[in-house]
Amino acid sequence: MTKYRTLLLATVGFNFSFLIWFSFAPFTGPMAEEFGLSLTEIGILASAAIWLAPFGRILTGWLSDKFGAPTVFAIVLGYVGVFSMASAFAQSYTVFFVERLIVATAGITFVIGIQHVSEWFDEGELGTAEGIYAGIGNAGAAGGALILPRVFGSDWSGPLFSTNWRAAFFYTGVVSIALGVVYFVFGEAAKSDAKRQATKDSTSFKGWFFTATRYGTVVLALAYVMTFGLELSMNGWLATYYREGFDTNNLVLASTFAATFSVAAGLLRPIGGYVSDVLARKEKDILPVFTGHYREQWTFVTLCFVVLTMLGMTAAGLTGRVLVAVGAGFLVGTACALAEGSIFAQVPAMFPNSSGAVAGVVGGIGTVGGIVYPLVYSAPYLPNLHTGYSVVAVSMVPIVLLTAWVFQPKIASVANQAGFVGRQETTVTSDD
Repeated sequence: MTKYRTLLLATVGFNFSFLIWFSFAPFTGPMAEEFGLSLTEIGILASAAIWLAPFGRILTGWLSDKFGAPTVFAIVLGYVGVFSMASAFAQSYTVFFVERLIVATAGITFVIGIQHVSEWFDEGELGTAEGIYAGIGNAGAAGGALILPRVFGSDWSGPLFSTNWRAAFFYTGVVSIALGVVYFVFGEAAKSDAKRQATKDSTSFKGWFFTATRYGTVVLALAYVMTFGLELSMNGWLATYYREGFDTNNLVLASTFAATFSVAAGLLRPIGGYVSDVLARKEKDILPVFTGHYREQWTFVTLCFVVLTMLGMTAAGLTGRVLVAVGAGFLVGTACALAEGSIFAQVPAMFPNSSGAVAGVVGGIGTVGGIVYPLVYSAPYLPNLHTGYSVVAVSMVPIVLLTAWVFQPKIASVANQAGFVGRQETTVTSDD
């Protein structure tokens, strides 16, 4: 069926986008040696991989609603491939940095795929379908950490490439261009002309601004900062952390340790969406304080789990035992996966005819965590490399409290209409 082909196309496209997005992470050591980078500068490089994602995701979410996901996805994969190939030949760090900034916009494909899948699957299947898409897609970071150092870990010196990381960037660029062509040829924008038209009709700026400022959109976006933003930061940082924090002077081993986080954060994400679907279908309360709002209850529980596991990450690191820290990282990845799956089960269910725009806002703002958190991990004022995780955990508490306010029944029942800015079309009452 076409909807499963759509899910396959979107998942494969996003999986590779994630791989190419973080293809630099396994090679931070060799790149640091070649360009003379300090540990803080490596942290900036990890942060820079996210700089263009917030605006890019917001824009491409809207563009996907307006022009259809296949066209937008193909364009992004095409130019990302070109600049990845170009970065393989960069001789100055300035040129290399700018080219990798552009390659890093591969991460904006997330919202394109979210929009594409939501155009084909019914509300009762959305959480599971989006979870499969995003979960397997996010696992591309693990694939990059596991595969790239092994495939390109040997001596690639020669007339074309002087180092292994240059070869990795060139050939991943070639694959990206090929995938863009496949997506454009085989992708179909929506399950019906009526659905396509309804989505296209919602793409006015006025309509976008309204949905972008609703309580539901804002709180889910902030929740995504502390989940997906956290995942991005860990994907770009953990290989360095395991190498520097525990004197693991082995590129492949450190990347393998980091990949355990990415595997959990990616492959377990469908569980988060599936649980949200089950609770909504069965109308089962697991947190009575939010009675009647089943997806919201599950999302809140998973956000609390994220905070607790980040505190555990610092505790594990302070033991000085790398395997304990790797296990803690796996738990953080699990918490991220469950929370992200639950968040993106809510997005299309709450905004069925503007899922691309809302996914763009939520996904775009969510990436801010990936920009800020690496700077905390590598901050020179912290006593050690383990403390930053607890600092980040404490910064998440206000978001969890705001989520609790929005998820209370009298607010949650109108969260897609009542907002923080602009005229409210529905009055908030005490009725569920």
